[in-house]
Amino acid sequence: MKKAALLFFCLFAFLTLQAQPPGANLVDPVKWTSKIEKKSDTEYILIFDATIEEGWHMYSQFTADGGALPLEVLFNNDKDNFEAVGKAEESKTEKAFNDTFGVDETFWSHNAQLKQTIKITNNANDIIQVELAYQACKEVCIQGSNLFVFDLKALNSKEVKSFEEVLTPVKSEKKNDNSLVTESPKKDEQRGLFSIFFLAFISGFAALLTPCVFPMIPMTVSFFTKQSKTKAAGIRNAFFYGISIIVIYVILGSLVTAIFGADSLNALSTNVWFNIIFFVLLVVFASSFLGAFEIMLPNSWANKVDQQADRGGILGILFMALALAIVSFSCTGPIVGTLLVEAASKGGIAPIVGMLGFSSALALPFMLFAMFPGWLNTLPKSGGWLNTVKVFLGFLELALAFKFLSNADLVLQTHLLEREVFLAIWIAIFGIMAFYLFGKITLPHDSPLPYISVGRLYLGILVLTFTVYLIPGLWGAPLKLISGFPPPSNYSESPFGFEAAPAMPSGEGALPEGAKLAAHGIIAFEDYDKGLAYAKEVNKPVLLDFTGYACVNCRKMEDYVWSDERVLSILKEEVVLISLYVDYKKELPKEEQKVSETTGKMIKTIGNKWSDLQIRKYKANAQPYYVLMGLDEENLNDPVGYTPDIEEYQQWLTSGIANFKK
Repeated sequence: MKKAALLFFCLFAFLTLQAQPPGANLVDPVKWTSKIEKKSDTEYILIFDATIEEGWHMYSQFTADGGALPLEVLFNNDKDNFEAVGKAEESKTEKAFNDTFGVDETFWSHNAQLKQTIKITNNANDIIQVELAYQACKEVCIQGSNLFVFDLKALNSKEVKSFEEVLTPVKSEKKNDNSLVTESPKKDEQRGLFSIFFLAFISGFAALLTPCVFPMIPMTVSFFTKQSKTKAAGIRNAFFYGISIIVIYVILGSLVTAIFGADSLNALSTNVWFNIIFFVLLVVFASSFLGAFEIMLPNSWANKVDQQADRGGILGILFMALALAIVSFSCTGPIVGTLLVEAASKGGIAPIVGMLGFSSALALPFMLFAMFPGWLNTLPKSGGWLNTVKVFLGFLELALAFKFLSNADLVLQTHLLEREVFLAIWIAIFGIMAFYLFGKITLPHDSPLPYISVGRLYLGILVLTFTVYLIPGLWGAPLKLISGFPPPSNYSESPFGFEAAPAMPSGEGALPEGAKLAAHGIIAFEDYDKGLAYAKEVNKPVLLDFTGYACVNCRKMEDYVWSDERVLSILKEEVVLISLYVDYKKELPKEEQKVSETTGKMIKTIGNKWSDLQIRKYKANAQPYYVLMGLDEENLNDPVGYTPDIEEYQQWLTSGIANFKK
């Protein structure tokens, strides 16, 4: 039963542990500086340098249509004093596929630079005004803009080729000291690394229950009890042995990080060819675990290390730990390789943290049993069940492999591995796994199985249940348990399953004036005044949804939180939804265009209007941002940002509605 419980824990960890994306609802994650250089009497180079806060991305001028908003260089040049010479030159950018929008996005992390050459055509005005409009995203997105004023007369009077002091940056969005901060980047980063550590720790325990590692526990304990002259010496040696195992694997993680670079690992993970290589690698690992062949390091390595281990002492113990790593490689290698691949997709020091978790779990039993040899009597005997663990892990690795192939397919947009095909493959893999656990299928290294244990039966039932759970996904079910693994619902043969796209109501049940049918059939307004008037008419509270067409996590909230039956019923029946798109580029009528009293920024578009409302009234400019308010336009509770926890979001809604009814 204990064996089956551990197998279940491995399955649970595989399906549910995912590092959370870092993010915070900050007002200004991008800091700008700039200067001007004189190229000739008529040409100048405007240089803009941006420092981007950790975890945030700012999008390039050349990012793909249909995704995030591109950076724009806007010139206030009503008198035709100058002209831009081509597009602004950009510093090195990164590229990654966004599976929510289905496009490759081009962006900067950490730092960015733009160089814009201008040619003077009229010397009557020596003032150059340039505005940079940009979008930056993390767990939320912000629409930012900065107005820069360059005084060419001051530059020329100094008779220098470069002048930074003439720059007058005019912040178009003032920083508010009381800006809402939902979660610090450091906390989110720690949470993601903890998830990796925990998953690696569980994988380390799984590696213990393989034919290459488990039988070595009593052998190692026997060595320490014979070689140590006193009990205290045995405990000390066992402790050093465990630390040596940890050091060896952490060095491996450090080498991966050092070779590829902490910042480049994440970029590699979004590259189509690396995803294909990862897919092939995991299929090879899975085939090894399923019994097709064994991945082994050269025997000469193990022999040489064993000779060094015979020397005894601290150095001998260190080589014993290295010998364990080499001899057990045929079982631990695929697990370690999978962990490094998965950790590489997170970037940073994730490979080091992953190896620390894995090696800690691997070393802990060796240390404890060496310290307390009597515990050996509680261990189950080696047998065919060890190979069952190995095969079980092989099936999991095979399923995970198709996630990387799916990433490559999404980037290339070949539509060869759409959602239905991906789910069909997973149904086949986990269905065969269930038959294997029921003893209906045998593989090369399996022992004869006259009967199956009760624990194995329960595990088989669990896997079969999961397989049946996947089947409705072929017809459009959301499958929230594995959200993030299969392709998005819009990347499928039939995005609406067997149903047609939601129809617009007509006749007596027609939509209210100014409303539209939004995601999941929710009635939504895109105009504040019309939505508020309707709320007063039906006497319901208002849910203000500050959102954006190019906001990734706005779509995730709609897809995974709003689609939940508990939340959806509230949005349809108990509130009036007003969705205000801050990136809507349609221009306002001339008489409504004005300079914002809050930001000093020109309000030209409908998106500018809603962005200014959010900043002026709520001291925040990040999306998504949700406000529950009464008919008097006063908040019913504290606004919230990105809230992927369905229960937490539902409780927030119900608390606000309860306050409205008081």
